[in-house]
Amino acid sequence: MERAVLQITLFGLLLALAATQPNKDDWDIYSFHINSTVTSRYATTVITSRMANRMDKSKEIEFHVRIPKNAFISKFRMFIDGQVYDGIVKGKEKARQQYTEAVSRGQSAGLVSSVGRTLEEFKTSVTVAAHKKVTFELTYEELLKRRLGKYELQIHARPMQPVKSFKVDVHIHEESGINIVEVKGGLALADAINKTHADNEVWVNFYPTEDQQKTCTSCGEQGLNGDLVIVYDVNRDSGLGDIKTSAGYFVHHFAPSSLTRISKNVVFLIDRSGSMHGKKMQQTRLALIHILNDLSEDDHFGLITFDGSISYWKRELVQANQRNLESAKIFSRNIRESGATNINSAVLEGASLLNAHPREDSASILILLTDGDPTSGVTNLEQIQSNVRVAIADKFPLYCLGFGFDVNFEFLEKMSLQNNGVARRIYEDSDADLQLKGFYEEVATPLLIDVTMSYNGGTNLTQTEFSQYYNGSEIVVAGKITDNDIGTFTPQVVAISSSKKMTFSNPNGTVESTGTESADQIQRVWAYLTVKQLLEKELLLSGAEKENVKREALELSLKYSFVTPLTSMVVTKPEGGDTEVLHKPKEGEAPRHPNIGSSGSVMHFFVPQGLPDDGVSSIQPRGFAPGAGSVMYNSAPQGVPAGSVMHNFGARQASPGARQGLPGPPAYGYGGMDYGRVSSKKRKGFAPGVVFASIAPTQVHATIVPGKDKIPVSHRFLLKAENQSLPLCFDVTGDVRLKLLHHPTSELSVHGELHSVTNGGFRRIVIQLNADLYVDVELNKITVREGSRITHHTGQDPITAGSWTIIRRDKEIDVAGGDTHLVILIQGKDAQSFLWPVLRQQSSDSAEGILGQLSFFVVCALCPALNPVYEEVPQIPFTKLRIKDQEIDVTRANAADYSISPPLTLDCWLLSADSALQRRLEAFIV
Repeated sequence: MERAVLQITLFGLLLALAATQPNKDDWDIYSFHINSTVTSRYATTVITSRMANRMDKSKEIEFHVRIPKNAFISKFRMFIDGQVYDGIVKGKEKARQQYTEAVSRGQSAGLVSSVGRTLEEFKTSVTVAAHKKVTFELTYEELLKRRLGKYELQIHARPMQPVKSFKVDVHIHEESGINIVEVKGGLALADAINKTHADNEVWVNFYPTEDQQKTCTSCGEQGLNGDLVIVYDVNRDSGLGDIKTSAGYFVHHFAPSSLTRISKNVVFLIDRSGSMHGKKMQQTRLALIHILNDLSEDDHFGLITFDGSISYWKRELVQANQRNLESAKIFSRNIRESGATNINSAVLEGASLLNAHPREDSASILILLTDGDPTSGVTNLEQIQSNVRVAIADKFPLYCLGFGFDVNFEFLEKMSLQNNGVARRIYEDSDADLQLKGFYEEVATPLLIDVTMSYNGGTNLTQTEFSQYYNGSEIVVAGKITDNDIGTFTPQVVAISSSKKMTFSNPNGTVESTGTESADQIQRVWAYLTVKQLLEKELLLSGAEKENVKREALELSLKYSFVTPLTSMVVTKPEGGDTEVLHKPKEGEAPRHPNIGSSGSVMHFFVPQGLPDDGVSSIQPRGFAPGAGSVMYNSAPQGVPAGSVMHNFGARQASPGARQGLPGPPAYGYGGMDYGRVSSKKRKGFAPGVVFASIAPTQVHATIVPGKDKIPVSHRFLLKAENQSLPLCFDVTGDVRLKLLHHPTSELSVHGELHSVTNGGFRRIVIQLNADLYVDVELNKITVREGSRITHHTGQDPITAGSWTIIRRDKEIDVAGGDTHLVILIQGKDAQSFLWPVLRQQSSDSAEGILGQLSFFVVCALCPALNPVYEEVPQIPFTKLRIKDQEIDVTRANAADYSISPPLTLDCWLLSADSALQRRLEAFIV
C-alpha cells in the first residue's frame, strides 16, 4: 500500500493571537538559504528563511521545514526588529512545565515530530507587525552513515512559494579524498546546479530561478517541494582507517577495503500469519526470491515460516547451489498466510538451526520479518526476549524487520539490540520488496567478525565491540584522549577475517594530531555518538541502571544543546512572552497535544486532538467559513454565561468577516440532524479499509453565542486509499454505539460504545461470540458472560471463552479464535485512556460493519475489478474528488490514526461520510 502518502504529519499545536489563520499569500519569503558543511562525515546544516509581512496589519507568519530523522536540532533563532530570540534546550520535565503554563495562557506550543521514512518536521510561527520582517534560523547536526558504499546528505526544501533568492550551498571536506560524488533527488535541476569536485573537497550550489522553482520533478505553482541528495564516498586503504584528533578528542572511521568476503550462514524467519495477507505477503515472496538469487554458492541458508505453528523448508542449513535455490524459490512462492503469530518459537527454532550447523570461517545471521505482535505460544514480551538471548548467546546477530505500523517496533528494537543486531521498519509502500532487498544487501557480504577496537591512552569511548563488519558499511568510534597526550594514544583493531585473525594498527605506533578540524567539531561528533548509543542502551536497561544512563544522556544533550527524546527546545516569542516547546519523538511516536481551554478570547487557533468535556471550541477544518461551527468555553467573558454554545455545523454560508469566496464544509448533518452512522457498503478502491481516528488539529474560529446545548461528540474515521495521494476521512458525530463487525453466516458480532470525551475512541467493546457467550471489554476489566454465568477479569492471565482466547497486555487486548484475530489497543491522550479496535485477521469477506469493511478491503485489495480510484479535480481555491463519476467537494484536513501504536497523524481529504462511502450510515448505529 502506498503508505508514504499517508505519513504527512501535523507537528505542532500552534495557538496564535493573530486575527486570522495564516494565509501564505499575505507574506513573502524573499530569501530562503540552506547552507550545509560536511567535515569528516559530520554535517552541520543551517536553514535561514527571511520573510516579510506585506499587509497593512499584523499577520502570523509560519516557518515550516523538514530535517533528517537522524539529526539533532542544536540551535533555533528568530530575528525581529533588531532583537534576537533564541531557543534554549532544557530537560523535557522542566520544559513541560513551561509548555503547560504557556498553553494555560492560550499561547503557542509546538512539536518536532516524524514524517515519512527519513524526515522530521519543524514548525513554528510568530506574529509580525505590518510591513515588518522576520528571519528564522534553524541549525541541525548529523553524522552521515555509510550504506552500500556511499554516504547520503539529504536536504529537503519546501518553502511553499517561489522565492526570489533561493540558495542551497553544500561544502564537503574529507581529508582522505573524495572518489565519487553525485547529485540526485526531485530538486536536481541540471541547469540550476553547479558541482565542483577537487580531490578532497566538493562544492554543490543550487540556485534555481523563480521559474525553475515551478518546473522541477517535485515542484509546482507553490514552488519547491522535494529533496536534494548529495551522494559521495571517500578513498580508503586496507589499514587502520581514518583517525582525526583535536582538542583532546578523537574520531575513528574504520572501513578497510580489499578484504576477502566471509561466507555466511543465514536463516530467514518469515511471518505468514493472517495479517500478512495480500500485498504484504506478495511483496515478501518477491523480495525473498530476489534475495535467494543474490546468495553466493559458498553460503548456507535456511527458511522457516510461522503463524501459530512452525514450518521448515528443510530442517538443516543447506548450500546455496542451483538445485537448492530453485527448491527454495518454489517453497517461497507457495507461502500462504493464515493463523496467529508465534514469534517466540520461530526465533528459537531459527537460532537452533544456526547453532546445530556451525561452520568455521563463516558468519551467521538470523533475520526475522513480522508485521504483528506475538499472539500464540509465549506471548509475554520480556519472556520472549529472555528466551531469545539465551538461545543466541551472543553467537550471531538478530536482525528484526517490522512490516508496517501494526507491529510493536520497540519490542523488536530491544530484541535486536540485545542480540547485536538492529531493527528496521519496512513501510507498506509499493516498494516494500525493494526495502526488504535493500536491507539484506547491507548485511549480505560480511568481511570481518568479532571486531574489537582498542585505544591505549583513550577514555570515555563510544561502542568498541562489533559482531560483524559488512562490505559497504563503516564502523565509527569516538572518545577522549587521556590528558590530551597524543604521544601515548595508540589505536588498534583486532578482528577475524575469512581464515585468520587480523590486526590493524598504525605502522608508526602512534597517531599525529590532525589539527584540521574546528576546535569543537570532533568533540561534537563524540557527543552525538555517545547520546545516540546511550539512548539505545537505556532501552535495554531497567531500574537504577536505566535511570543512570538516562541521566548521562540528558546531561550531554543539555551540554551540547541537542534536541533529543530527553530534551525540548523552549522558544520565547515576542508577542507578550509567548512560549513554544519543541520535542523530538522516538521512532513512530505521534505528536502530543495538551488540553486547552479558552478563557473567552475571540481568536483563531489550532485545536488539540482532545478537549475536556467542559471546554470545547468549534471544529472548523481549514478553508471552512468562520461561523460554521460551535463553541463552548470553560469561562466566558463578562455578560456571557459559562458553557454557552452555538450549533451551526454544516452551514454553507460564511459569516461576516469570512474571506470572500470560501464555501462552508460539506453537509455532515451536525447540530441534531444526522448524527454519524457507518455503513457496511463494500466501498471499492480503498485498502485496507476504515480505520478509527481522532480529529487532529484543524483551524477554528471561536464565537460566543448564548445557548445551553453541548456540542455533540465527534470522531473521525480514515479510509486508507490504495495508490492515492491522500486517504479520505469523514466524521461520525454523537454519543452513539456502532456496529463494528457482524457475520451474516455466524453469530459473531462486535459493537463499540464511543467515549463521551471528544475524539476519545471507545470506552467499551462488546463481542458476541455466540448466542450465549459475550466478552465485554472495558479499560480496567474484561467481563465474560456465558449464559447466566458471569466472570470478571482484571489481571493479565489468559482468558478462555469457548474456543476463543483473550490475552490482556499493558497496551492491548488480543481476542483470537479460529481465523479471526481482533486486537483492541489501549491508547491515551491528555491523561485520558480509551479503546481502539483493529481487525488484524479475518477469514470471511462477507462480514458487515466498520471492521468487516476493513476485512473486505484486506481480502480484495489486489482485485483490479474492485479497485476504482478517486481522481483529484483541482479547483480554485479548493479541490474536488471524482468518485464514481461524481465530483465531491473536499477539504484538506488531518486525522490521528489510532489503529497503530504509537499513532501517526495523517493528512486526508475530508468529506461527508455519505460521499466517502457512497451510501448512508444509519444502518450501523446500534
